[in-house]
Amino acid sequence: MQYRENVPLSTLTTMRLGGVAKYVVEAVSADDLVAAITFARGHAMPWFVLGGGSNVVARGNYDGLIILNRVRGFEKLAEDDVSATYRIGAGEIWDSVVERLVEAGLSGIEAMSAIPGYTGSTPIQNVGAYGQEIADTLIELEAYDTACDEFVTLRAEDCGFSYRNSIFKNPETRHHIVLSLVLRLSKELPMPPFYPSLAKYLEDSALVDVTAAIIREAVVAIRSTILPDEKEIANAGSFFKNPLVDKALAEEVLVRFPDAPHWDMPTGKTKFAAGWLIDQAGLKGYSAYGLQVYPKNALVVTNLCAQTGDDLDRFTAEIIAAVYEKFGITLEQEPETL
Repeated sequence: MQYRENVPLSTLTTMRLGGVAKYVVEAVSADDLVAAITFARGHAMPWFVLGGGSNVVARGNYDGLIILNRVRGFEKLAEDDVSATYRIGAGEIWDSVVERLVEAGLSGIEAMSAIPGYTGSTPIQNVGAYGQEIADTLIELEAYDTACDEFVTLRAEDCGFSYRNSIFKNPETRHHIVLSLVLRLSKELPMPPFYPSLAKYLEDSALVDVTAAIIREAVVAIRSTILPDEKEIANAGSFFKNPLVDKALAEEVLVRFPDAPHWDMPTGKTKFAAGWLIDQAGLKGYSAYGLQVYPKNALVVTNLCAQTGDDLDRFTAEIIAAVYEKFGITLEQEPETL
């Protein structure tokens, strides 16, 4: 294992911000991960596990060790008439995993096509898109528990999944490094109702006999029109969570804005579309401090020429303030801060 020193964080994250990391190492096996943790402890410094850097924002220097999780693996564990179960390594590129499983005629993650990053990152914030979440198909995962220095297997119910959250994201319970996921996929065709924007695309395209492959093609097409390619335009994907609002505030907002996209959640709260709120606050296309609200999708913040986390803080604070002033709703950042 090679420990690189003073590596620019802008080269490790798709937002292309931040200073330098004191050390960076690539781990391709479970033993590598243990060795990296031992190295960090021996140097009395913190560590941070990073996948593709597409959902992480670096704001300054990191005086510790960045561990690039590249533990590979793709294995069919079981199959019956209605489903198939696979173990996927954390270091597998997520969209390639989706592509392979859809090509195998399986459904359950096809709506999460074209999401950048690695498989090991998906449970961290319970990644989801167009009505699907990783929690829907995850059976269990293998992880290294740094609190007790043991390899553990966690069932899906142990992961504390909720909207864009899990025990792996909560600072109080965050002490696992994901090594692999076990996913159970269905052999049955995807069934409606589909997510509204996806359903509209299918209807407009006159696609009736929907398969997982058709859903994947549709999602890739939709995302290509509303999300910038991080290789060409620096961004961290959806920058704000769709806010979950208490019933009283939701009713107040809907009285004033009856056309506001919203979804009633099982918890009793109402989820609003953050991009719509930002757009209605007049901020789509707004730019300042070297950053811009993406003109094609107000949910995305792009980095045009910003250099520091302070620029991003000032920019996003303006967005949060404007949305709160208009709707009384407080937006929260979706990407994790390094």
